[in-house]
Amino acid sequence: MLGAPSVPGMTDSPVPPMDSEVPEDKGQLARRTVLVAGGVVVTAVGVAGALSVNASAQERGGPHPPKGTPPASGEACYTLTSELTEGPYYIDADKIRRDVTEDQEGIPLTLDLKVIDADTCRPLRNAAVDIWHCNATGIYSGYEASSGGGGGPAPTGAPPSGTPTGTPTGGPPPGGGGGHQEPTDADRFLRGTWHTDRHGQVTFKTVFPGWYQGRCVHIHVKVHVDGEWTDAGYEGGHTCFTGQLFFDEKSVLASALVEPYVSNTTTRTTLTEDGIYPQNGHEGGLLYLKYDKRHIGRGVHGHLTLGVTPDETNDGEGGGGGPAPSASASASPSATTG
Repeated sequence: MLGAPSVPGMTDSPVPPMDSEVPEDKGQLARRTVLVAGGVVVTAVGVAGALSVNASAQERGGPHPPKGTPPASGEACYTLTSELTEGPYYIDADKIRRDVTEDQEGIPLTLDLKVIDADTCRPLRNAAVDIWHCNATGIYSGYEASSGGGGGPAPTGAPPSGTPTGTPTGGPPPGGGGGHQEPTDADRFLRGTWHTDRHGQVTFKTVFPGWYQGRCVHIHVKVHVDGEWTDAGYEGGHTCFTGQLFFDEKSVLASALVEPYVSNTTTRTTLTEDGIYPQNGHEGGLLYLKYDKRHIGRGVHGHLTLGVTPDETNDGEGGGGGPAPSASASASPSATTG
């Protein structure tokens, strides 16, 4: 069960408001159908020149549409967004909230996600979406004793290009497809769960992630369906998608010039060196980003449409996510699967 403890200073209720379109069997998701339980329209304060919330219009030219006829609305259809490893630092939805920042310093990030059925292109309404990521200095809440750390200079120079060199050593990172670890502390910053609205959209407020040894900058994401929202949170159902969201090198290099990121001296793995990112662009989780290139510290707006298969279970615990990191991106086992 995804719990719903009280969050100081927030009035969001975990139970979506009802409307006239809600049928009696609101908690059920039929094959290839739209979730029909009630939703809310999420409004977020973006940076200047923020993108429209119509993700399908924004993302033309992204992942290629699969075979089939798009819905009557003309919305672009997308291939399945790459399934990736859960990593070792997932905690089962302690916080039902959209603003996951808490007291963490960093560049404000507004993250807009749209969840659609990859076969029908129809939005998944009332799905539960989890995000979690490290802070500016590479620390995951709940795992301060085992995440982050390392030495080396902050990233400098031009973004890399081409395919990373070096011969991978050994097999997949220890711990299988996720190598889950039990939390070592009670902190839960930069973690949260919220529901998609009737358009399949959900917005989170967080900060631009930092980096840690062995991984490029990323955010973890899960999508749960077939459950029911109650006063206690989200109950039942199954996880239909587990993936990661990525940031291009230009944005990461720009962030590295701003506090507190400039204080992160951990050797950074680039996007092309990362052993988890599938190197397939937006289909693999690469975010569309908008920000003032001269003043990234004012905020970043990221968005992506996630094409998922709601009938399947993909919990990210059984592998996936590409080869092990190359010798040039070696790291501890916990870092390479995070």
